[in-house]
Amino acid sequence: MCGLIGGNNPAWDYNAAVDAMRHRGPDSHQVLPFDHFTLGFSRLAVVDTSSTADQPMLSSDGRVALVFNGEIYRHRILRESLRQTGYEFSTHDSDTETVLNAYLHWGADFVDHVDGMFAIAIYDQRTEQIHLYRDRAGVKPLYYFCDGPKFAFASDLKTLQTLLTDVSLTIDNTALFDFLNHGYIPAPKSLYRNIFKLPPATHLVFDVRQQAVQSQNRYWELPVCINQTIKLEEAAEHVTELLEESVREQIIADVPVGCFLSGGIDSSIVVSHAAKADPQLQTFSVGFEDVTHSETRFAQIVAEQFATRHHEVTYAAQTMNAQLSQLQRLYHEPFADTSAFPTRLVSKTARQSVTVALSGDGGDELFGGYKWYRRFEKMMRFGATRFPGPNLLLSRLESGLPTGTLCQKVTRAATWLCADPLSLYLEVMGSASPMRQRMSAKLLGVDPDYDSAWYFRKFWRPDLPLLTRLQYLDFHTYLPDDILTKVDRASMAHSLEVRVPFLSRKVIEFAFSLPENIRYHNGQLKGVLKYAYRKTLPDTILQRAKKGFSAPPSHLSTLKGNIRSAILQHTTDGLPVEVKKAS
Repeated sequence: MCGLIGGNNPAWDYNAAVDAMRHRGPDSHQVLPFDHFTLGFSRLAVVDTSSTADQPMLSSDGRVALVFNGEIYRHRILRESLRQTGYEFSTHDSDTETVLNAYLHWGADFVDHVDGMFAIAIYDQRTEQIHLYRDRAGVKPLYYFCDGPKFAFASDLKTLQTLLTDVSLTIDNTALFDFLNHGYIPAPKSLYRNIFKLPPATHLVFDVRQQAVQSQNRYWELPVCINQTIKLEEAAEHVTELLEESVREQIIADVPVGCFLSGGIDSSIVVSHAAKADPQLQTFSVGFEDVTHSETRFAQIVAEQFATRHHEVTYAAQTMNAQLSQLQRLYHEPFADTSAFPTRLVSKTARQSVTVALSGDGGDELFGGYKWYRRFEKMMRFGATRFPGPNLLLSRLESGLPTGTLCQKVTRAATWLCADPLSLYLEVMGSASPMRQRMSAKLLGVDPDYDSAWYFRKFWRPDLPLLTRLQYLDFHTYLPDDILTKVDRASMAHSLEVRVPFLSRKVIEFAFSLPENIRYHNGQLKGVLKYAYRKTLPDTILQRAKKGFSAPPSHLSTLKGNIRSAILQHTTDGLPVEVKKAS
């Protein structure tokens, strides 16, 4: 886990930008200027910690340079394969050098041959092209700036802001509108009009000579090829094998490795496999003063079963107000997931003992773990007959009711009766009601016809079975832009690398090949996982109700005002006063 940066303006202060991301990589720092482009890197040394593995890394002829944030799974196998084809390696065990030689061997399509969590930038002076890649699930972040001939990229928004001192960045009000609707700004948007997030599974090519983006394409599409012949036993056995292999691959490091342990199924599965590989495994949990919301007792059960060296920390309600401004600066743009608070605390705690932590993120999207899936399924079953003209009906209802709780309840009911399935699902997910959307659009000057579901509509697949359709949507939207964003920023604030065994390519593709009767065996969320690990994990863990990793209401009540408004106000300094007062 590291920080990378690059740009084509020699007047920019790259050293200051690298300094701005030292939290992502405190171990070494380097800026390397070329004739037409400059690369910079801030390293957190995890695999091959020697200086020979520092970045930017050059090919033997000096014509290709690479900066890389993340980890390549099974890179030693790939490394040996490349060695047998004639490629030489000067580092002891660097996966960065493996990526570099893979590019030299296969060219721009090398990414088809690697799996991992990564943000990769390659400057090929032979073609005068910059290649940017982001991993398939979107674990690692990568932002880029493009305005006329000026081009730059970085691991986070703050670093780009530090670099672009001669650029006037303009707030994108449609991005703020999206945030107020969904609680985060979806890719490819950022807070600013000319800064973008590279979407997951995307390859961007910038032509240095022409000073323009030459192409931007997805290099991987999530296949949903349902295997109707697979049996439960076969599926359970194979998913266990895949997860064990993934954990075994990802626990490899030249620094101490531990695991986050919430007491839920996913993190418990990761710990069960990690404990086999490391008898001295350390696990880390965060609890709350509100014992009705805290899960530490379940984490303790798992820790005892697998004899881990367990660490617990309690999040105090009174600290939330003090930490709100810190989190706002950490995320660099509006972000309203309150689980960022405990995630940062458990990351800070883990970093005192380890440099890498494995998490259970991704299990809900792959194997169907969210309670709202069943809720939506019931709403679709009992509300299959819809009334026509939802906009007309909703506007009449809203115009005839005073604002307040009654209006909200009536419009929510009307939405259920009138909305198309995607809009209804977004409401179930917690997106803003149509009435609030209209208020936000008016406040921000957004076109009333702006499609508030544009981001989700791209990944809405009516051809898929209902629950698979919801998982497919969440995998492409909620997972990378909320869950993985939250974990990356919270962990990297403390120079902690977090790896996600559930999100290896093999596990992802296998999960989405399962028919719903297998994935939801016995009608249960994560039914196939519960069956597969019925002899590994105690029933107390397998059968407990799903509980989100968020701060309890009693803690949130200590915050003054609406948390979204606070984040919006802090992040949008310089906006008109009426915008800053949004609620």
